Amino acid sequence: MMQYSDKIQYDIYTTKLADFNIMIDMLLEQIPVQQTVLRMIFFGMPPTNRVYMKRYAILRAKVKARFKKRMPVLIYVAQPTLDCGLAVEVHSYRKGPMDKLTYKERNGLPYVMLENMSGCFLFAGGFQSDILNKSIAEQSAEVFQAVGDLLSVENFPVSSIVRQWNYIEKITMMEGNSQHYQDFNDARSAFYSQVSWENGYPSATGIGVTHGGVLIDFDAAILNNEDSYLTTLDNRLQLAAHTYSNEVLVSELSIKTTPKFERGKVMNFGNSGIIYISGTAAIRGEESLKDADLAEQLYATMENIAYLISLENVTVSGALCRFQPTVEMLRIYLRDMSAVREAKDLMDAFRLNIPVVYLWADICRSELLVEIEGIAKF
Repeated sequence: MMQYSDKIQYDIYTTKLADFNIMIDMLLEQIPVQQTVLRMIFFGMPPTNRVYMKRYAILRAKVKARFKKRMPVLIYVAQPTLDCGLAVEVHSYRKGPMDKLTYKERNGLPYVMLENMSGCFLFAGGFQSDILNKSIAEQSAEVFQAVGDLLSVENFPVSSIVRQWNYIEKITMMEGNSQHYQDFNDARSAFYSQVSWENGYPSATGIGVTHGGVLIDFDAAILNNEDSYLTTLDNRLQLAAHTYSNEVLVSELSIKTTPKFERGKVMNFGNSGIIYISGTAAIRGEESLKDADLAEQLYATMENIAYLISLENVTVSGALCRFQPTVEMLRIYLRDMSAVREAKDLMDAFRLNIPVVYLWADICRSELLVEIEGIAKF
């Protein structure tokens, strides 16, 4: 019997540079008509927040026209693609006779519910403030309130979030006495403090965007049989982010909360599973490799990921993993737009032959040149 981890699929589609409307049409044409789509993440470069919101509305209209009553989660991320005009990451599912998929909407945001023999799954996103010129602290509080409201409506506890993507406009900018990322982390800590996290925090990425304020999407799961369970992946090469010391947190305030996420998260289904690889960079312990060039940082990052998803490490977590997990998809965030050719040449040496998208993004520490996140399976 095929498990959830066998049925869920991750693809990246790209198109050459053209008019925005044309690029959307070209991307939508690439997605197979029979594909059951759960989530779509579009990546592009709007010049202002006004243009960002206008293009987001165009995306919603075109995706709605294509999918009608089966509207997937839709996110528009203001991160320029570095080797194409526009890109979309698509999360889809091969529905079986025992699967029940429900497409819903709340406050204008589409989300998807899945029920099967393993449990209940919630795919949601696009949580964002209506007013993008509010402070990051205010936007973060609003966004987490909206996330909490949806979880409550669908009877999912906050601790059911297994993967969270966090996009923060100008992530390293200081606003008053605190950094945007620190303001976001403080709001996240307050939101997460409502519950206990017996299975560890979610896997997560916190990454910069040029526009859009604070934007969140997430996967949540309630697993309901003994063969389906969650495990947390630690990494002996890196401290867990939620245990960082004050020395690496950026704020002039006396109280600073840590980033509440795990290095990785495993959803286990019998002897197969899916691994969420959190945003990973050239950090050892809690310190960045500050004097390293792009090649050194990229290799250190891939080494961190390789150990994280190694058979040894995944097995230690409690997963029933018999063979080496394989990477299914990667996002590669680069601080320097001109570094894409070098980064691609470096990545070619790994011969992964998987969907990869290269994005220009500000990373949460100014000395870091590259950050990588992804999905693996076993």
